[in-house]
Amino acid sequence: MKVGIVTSFPPSKVTLNEYAYHLVKHMRQHQEVSEIILFTDVSETEAKVHLDDQGCSVTVVPCWKFNGVANLFTIAKAIRKMKPDTVLYNLQFMKFGDRKIPAALGLFSPWMTRLSGIPTVVLIHNILEAVDLNSAGFSNNAFKTRILNAIGKLLTRVVLKADKVAVTIKDYVHMLQSNYLANHIELIPHGTFEIPDSPDFEMKDRPIKLMTFGKFGTYKKVETLIEAGVIARRQTGLPMEIVIAGTDNPNTPGYLDSVKEKYKHVPMINFTGYVEEQDVPRIFDESTVVIFPYTSTTGSSGVLHQAGSYGKAVVMPNLGDLARLVEDEGYQGEFFEPDNAFSMAQGICKLMTDSRYRTQMAQANFKAATAYPMSRIADMYVQTFKAIDGRTAEMERAAA
Repeated sequence: MKVGIVTSFPPSKVTLNEYAYHLVKHMRQHQEVSEIILFTDVSETEAKVHLDDQGCSVTVVPCWKFNGVANLFTIAKAIRKMKPDTVLYNLQFMKFGDRKIPAALGLFSPWMTRLSGIPTVVLIHNILEAVDLNSAGFSNNAFKTRILNAIGKLLTRVVLKADKVAVTIKDYVHMLQSNYLANHIELIPHGTFEIPDSPDFEMKDRPIKLMTFGKFGTYKKVETLIEAGVIARRQTGLPMEIVIAGTDNPNTPGYLDSVKEKYKHVPMINFTGYVEEQDVPRIFDESTVVIFPYTSTTGSSGVLHQAGSYGKAVVMPNLGDLARLVEDEGYQGEFFEPDNAFSMAQGICKLMTDSRYRTQMAQANFKAATAYPMSRIADMYVQTFKAIDGRTAEMERAAA
């Protein structure tokens, strides 16, 4: 089949670009996929740099822009022209923009695709019911929160117009079924990007690095990590480097620069900036533990899956979707109270002073990650495409 995927794609900095890269990489290997058409936000020349010769052909169609108000129409036009057999949308609620109108209009695209007669699947990485809007930085007063919740529920109904909606967390299935009476929701786990053959679980005789990875400034704030690192150094006497790998969240430009200035007196802090795809394995491999300085969550954590795939112990808050992944997929972590540097430091100290416990957690997380490699996730999507296509054909025969 010829599969269309509407998504951001490297070198785009728009959210979910890395997820698309790995999903495409593995879907290309599937024997039932003859071509992938990327309806994306970067040029063919830019995207081709990140595509190798392994697997089926990939056609790159640049047809939308972040915060573009015409995305609904340019995506529809491109899909009509290329005529894929099925289309997968790789989405979250702020996928098409951080301004309200373009962000909302873009989410009408799956419905438009379905109305054109093309089987349509939406992978939605977060749902509004599972997000604490205040902690996540989307709202700071009760009235605005009520308005955003109402808009979010309306947009959720729009997204649910697709033939099939895939979610990555089991609780999301129940929320959509009970709150929207939706009977076309499918659980397809996030999956693990890459799985090294033999992670170094024990990290003996290697520099100690406390690493966090992501886009920072909204609900991911690194001040708590820096302060916890200082406390943990003092309590253990160990030389721990703090590695902040990533960039500002698009909604908080200049955040990391302000943190650098505030903590310029603290030694052994490394701000890596944007991490290119080829450098991600090195960043994770060199880390001793991976830390999640989150005050909220907005979907299944790709970083937790990456940490597991590289055999890392983690320190994380026991909240939201991180807690759900621990329950659903078998990940383990040393938990701390959100936004509490002393609590986080206690978790760091426990892992740093008990190597057996740290190794056991690293091995458990690796086991959880290997249960859902991206090759398995790609096959689950192909089977979903086939089921929709079969159902559509059956309906057409019944109508005739």
